Amino acid sequence: MLPLEIEIPSLQITLQDYITDEVAHQTRLDQLLLLDEKRVNVLEHMHTYQICIKQSFDKKVKIYKFNIGYLVLKENQQTSQMKRQLRDKFAPHWLGPYIIKRKFGSGVYHLAYLEGNEEHAPINIMHLHPFYS
Repeated sequence: MLPLEIEIPSLQITLQDYITDEVAHQTRLDQLLLLDEKRVNVLEHMHTYQICIKQSFDKKVKIYKFNIGYLVLKENQQTSQMKRQLRDKFAPHWLGPYIIKRKFGSGVYHLAYLEGNEEHAPINIMHLHPFYS
């Protein structure tokens, strides 16, 4: 209790005499019973919010699908590693063009140079970009 409430009692202090322990326990039980309902409402709200965020993000995403024989550019791994440290301003961000020789499942491709020499390691689609000539 604040010293000011001794002289000017607040509403809570004045009503404290009229509230019995049974009424206080009953209101507390009612609040606890409503707690589960509030949690469900919050989960539903959070789920709808996440759906909205996903839809707005998916509007900006470009989905590329490449077939065998397509020309693509490969991300320059050296510049992507330099982004973490000190980046060379004039280094190319994309290398190529390359030809897609083989297509594996789940977005993995095997590339070859234009001369026909194949690269030794397959590469994921997120490191590829279509080549427009």
